Amino acid sequence: MRTEDITDAYHNGISDVMVEADGTVDRLLSDDTVGSRHQRFILRVGPRHTVLIAHNIDPDIGSRVDNIQVGDTVHFRGEYEWSELGGILHWTHRDPDKEHPDGWIEHNGVRYW
Repeated sequence: MRTEDITDAYHNGISDVMVEADGTVDRLLSDDTVGSRHQRFILRVGPRHTVLIAHNIDPDIGSRVDNIQVGDTVHFRGEYEWSELGGILHWTHRDPDKEHPDGWIEHNGVRYW
Protein backbone atom coordinates (compact mmCIF):
# COMPACT_ATOMS: atom_id res chain seq x y z
CA MET A 1 0.00 0.00 0.00
CA ARG A 2 1.39 3.39 -0.96
CA THR A 3 1.28 6.59 1.08
CA GLU A 4 -1.71 7.74 -0.99
CA ASP A 5 -3.53 4.56 0.02
CA ILE A 6 -3.07 5.43 3.70
CA THR A 7 -4.74 8.78 3.05
CA ASP A 8 -7.55 6.98 1.20
CA ALA A 9 -7.98 4.58 4.15
CA TYR A 10 -8.24 7.60 6.46
CA HIS A 11 -10.85 9.36 4.32
CA ASN A 12 -12.87 6.13 4.02
CA GLY A 13 -12.64 5.11 7.69
CA ILE A 14 -10.81 1.85 6.91
CA SER A 15 -8.88 -0.03 9.62
CA ASP A 16 -6.98 -3.29 10.04
CA VAL A 17 -4.96 -2.99 6.83
CA MET A 18 -1.25 -3.67 6.49
CA VAL A 19 0.54 -0.73 4.89
CA GLU A 20 4.05 -0.03 3.71
CA ALA A 21 5.21 3.49 2.87
CA ASP A 22 7.56 6.35 3.74
CA GLY A 23 7.03 9.32 5.98
CA THR A 24 8.82 12.18 7.70
CA VAL A 25 9.00 12.49 11.48
CA ASP A 26 6.85 15.48 12.41
CA ARG A 27 6.96 15.26 16.20
CA LEU A 28 8.49 13.03 18.90
CA LEU A 29 6.25 12.00 21.79
CA SER A 30 6.94 10.42 25.15
CA ASP A 31 6.84 6.63 25.39
CA ASP A 32 3.55 5.01 26.29
CA THR A 33 4.42 2.99 29.40
CA VAL A 34 0.94 1.78 30.37
CA GLY A 35 0.63 -1.93 29.56
CA SER A 36 2.86 -2.83 26.63
CA ARG A 37 5.54 -0.16 26.16
CA HIS A 38 5.49 1.81 22.90
CA GLN A 39 7.83 4.36 21.36
CA ARG A 40 5.58 7.03 19.87
CA PHE A 41 6.03 9.67 17.23
CA ILE A 42 3.95 11.53 14.67
CA LEU A 43 4.80 10.77 11.06
CA ARG A 44 3.80 13.00 8.15
CA VAL A 45 2.64 10.79 5.28
CA GLY A 46 1.13 13.50 3.10
CA PRO A 47 1.00 17.28 2.83
CA ARG A 48 -1.97 17.43 5.24
CA HIS A 49 -1.94 13.96 6.78
CA THR A 50 -0.12 12.59 9.80
CA VAL A 51 -0.33 9.26 11.63
CA LEU A 52 0.69 8.24 15.12
CA ILE A 53 3.35 5.53 15.13
CA ALA A 54 3.04 3.26 18.17
CA HIS A 55 6.11 0.99 17.96
CA ASN A 56 6.21 -1.77 20.59
CA ILE A 57 9.47 -1.67 22.56
CA ASP A 58 8.81 -4.47 25.04
CA PRO A 59 12.09 -6.45 25.16
CA ASP A 60 10.58 -9.67 23.83
CA ILE A 61 8.68 -7.88 21.02
CA GLY A 62 10.55 -4.97 19.44
CA SER A 63 13.47 -2.59 19.76
CA ARG A 64 13.61 1.19 20.05
CA VAL A 65 14.34 3.18 16.90
CA ASP A 66 17.70 4.79 17.74
CA ASN A 67 18.53 8.47 17.30
CA ILE A 68 15.29 9.37 15.55
CA GLN A 69 14.81 13.12 15.08
CA VAL A 70 12.17 15.48 13.73
CA GLY A 71 12.64 15.73 9.96
CA ASP A 72 14.03 12.20 9.54
CA THR A 73 12.57 9.98 6.84
CA VAL A 74 11.48 6.48 7.79
CA HIS A 75 10.17 3.58 5.74
CA PHE A 76 7.65 1.43 7.57
CA ARG A 77 5.36 -1.57 7.42
CA GLY A 78 2.58 -2.00 9.94
CA GLU A 79 -1.15 -2.13 10.54
CA TYR A 80 -3.17 1.03 9.99
CA GLU A 81 -6.08 1.79 12.34
CA TRP A 82 -8.40 4.67 11.54
CA SER A 83 -8.84 7.53 14.01
CA GLU A 84 -10.29 10.99 13.51
CA LEU A 85 -6.82 12.45 14.13
CA GLY A 86 -5.29 10.72 11.09
CA GLY A 87 -4.82 7.14 12.20
CA ILE A 88 -2.51 4.96 14.20
CA LEU A 89 0.14 2.64 12.82
CA HIS A 90 1.03 -0.31 15.02
CA TRP A 91 2.29 -3.90 14.57
CA THR A 92 5.62 -2.43 13.43
CA HIS A 93 7.38 -5.47 14.88
CA ARG A 94 7.56 -9.24 14.52
CA ASP A 95 4.73 -11.30 15.95
CA PRO A 96 6.30 -13.77 18.40
CA ASP A 97 3.23 -16.01 18.03
CA LYS A 98 3.48 -15.92 14.22
CA GLU A 99 -0.25 -15.22 13.89
CA HIS A 100 0.00 -11.69 12.43
CA PRO A 101 2.06 -10.37 9.50
CA ASP A 102 5.34 -8.85 10.66
CA GLY A 103 5.95 -5.13 10.47
CA TRP A 104 9.05 -2.96 10.88
CA ILE A 105 10.49 0.55 10.76
CA GLU A 106 13.59 1.40 8.72
CA HIS A 107 15.61 4.42 9.81
CA ASN A 108 19.10 5.38 8.62
CA GLY A 109 19.57 2.01 6.93
CA VAL A 110 18.62 -0.06 10.00
CA ARG A 111 15.46 -2.15 10.20
CA TYR A 112 13.81 -2.22 13.63
CA TRP A 113 11.38 -5.03 14.39
